[in-house]
Amino acid sequence: MTAATNLEPRALGAVRYHVGGEGEPLLLLHGLAGSTRNWCEVLPELTEHHRVVALDFPGHAGSGALTRGATTADFAAVAARVLEAEGAAPALVAGHSFGGLVGLRLAQSRPELVRGLLLVSPAGITSSTRGAELVLLAASTIRPGRLVAPFRHRLARRGWYRRVVFRPWFVSDAIALSERATHGLLAEQARHTDTRTAGRALVADDPRFDLHRPPCPLLVLWGARDVQLPLEDAFEYARRLGSRLRVVADCGHLVIVERPHAFLDALAEVAAS
Repeated sequence: MTAATNLEPRALGAVRYHVGGEGEPLLLLHGLAGSTRNWCEVLPELTEHHRVVALDFPGHAGSGALTRGATTADFAAVAARVLEAEGAAPALVAGHSFGGLVGLRLAQSRPELVRGLLLVSPAGITSSTRGAELVLLAASTIRPGRLVAPFRHRLARRGWYRRVVFRPWFVSDAIALSERATHGLLAEQARHTDTRTAGRALVADDPRFDLHRPPCPLLVLWGARDVQLPLEDAFEYARRLGSRLRVVADCGHLVIVERPHAFLDALAEVAAS
């Protein structure tokens, strides 16, 4: 078990993932430039009720990269192989940001693997615009997280450090962000080898051209003060998918660490559907 996540690290070829807990299978899909450790605020409770399978996407946190030109469908295929290797299907699937779009593609392409789907601030609509493409590709080249992460050991408990790193692009209230969450968001930044391929896959996939509802319970969860992905995207996702929508007050893009109980409540609703 890793001390940071209390999950057992495993590998399927070059892909890293983590497993732990008992109960109904749950697949966790992190966002662009994220990792399994992004789920640090919710993992303790999740492993009490679920057999958690948390994927580190290719190019992220030590997982080998996909070939140049890979699509969100290719990332979804990786997630499918991990579920099948673990015998964990059908599973509940929770995806954040880029992971939300990949989770949607997984549920659409392999519906037999997905029992329910929670989309947490899923990317794909605004992030498919030209302006977003330039920002994402610049960020995946410069990798600002890698530059600030080494200071987290001394500064994670300092409010000014959390404001500089996370406010306003990622969170609504950086002061309220926990020290554990700060470490969870930054710890694997140095291990990313290719976030650019995922970024290109994201901007190339505008879900509005193929946004049919998968045949499973579905809920969209969104922070009301998300600066990265505007609330208008949440309404469009919910309308086009015909899904329920929960909006979390005073919350930015990183719902899973800003408002962990909102995430847990939303997942419980999907699981009970």
